[in-house]
Amino acid sequence: MEFQHALCHNFQMAQSQKDLALSDGRLQRSERSREAIVQALLSLVREGAPRPTAERVAEKAGVGIRTVFRHFSDMDSLFVELHQKLSAELIPLLGEPQAGTLPERCRALLTNLSVFYERYAPFRQSSDLQLWRSPFLQQQRRNEASRLRENLLNWLPELKNTSPDLLEACDALASFETWNRLRVTQELSRNRAMIVTEKALLEILEH
Repeated sequence: MEFQHALCHNFQMAQSQKDLALSDGRLQRSERSREAIVQALLSLVREGAPRPTAERVAEKAGVGIRTVFRHFSDMDSLFVELHQKLSAELIPLLGEPQAGTLPERCRALLTNLSVFYERYAPFRQSSDLQLWRSPFLQQQRRNEASRLRENLLNWLPELKNTSPDLLEACDALASFETWNRLRVTQELSRNRAMIVTEKALLEILEH
């Protein structure tokens, strides 16, 4: 009886370990599929598809379309993951504030912003199409504005002592909206857009 009990116990332990291994394997495959879907969407947007279909995402990720919907039936959950990956990639492009004269710091700020905005532009276009129905994206848009204003003040602390109206004007000049208008609507080159913005900021700050 003791032998049979031990044999039964060992069988149950082995079965439990097998079930655990199968469960872990399924979990890992699920995580890989989820990561592939997010990366596929990022790639498609970066390549110029601001609102790719689920079919295109599935094809790019190498998964079935049902897998896409199983992982991301809630669009905000997808936006959360996209935002986390984009933040990790783009925020470092803003750089750390440096010492220097006002023109030197202004030029360094705008150089960093130009790189940031150029990389960010396709994702901003994509989020604009989804903004109306996503509370998460609406909140992130507000957070983004606050982060960029803080970055502006860190690079140009002179703005902390200026009038609220001038601060708002400089914040608008350094914004993505202004950059996008200069680059897209007014068709300026990246360097020309930087020069125009720099001159406008210095005109405000030096007078």
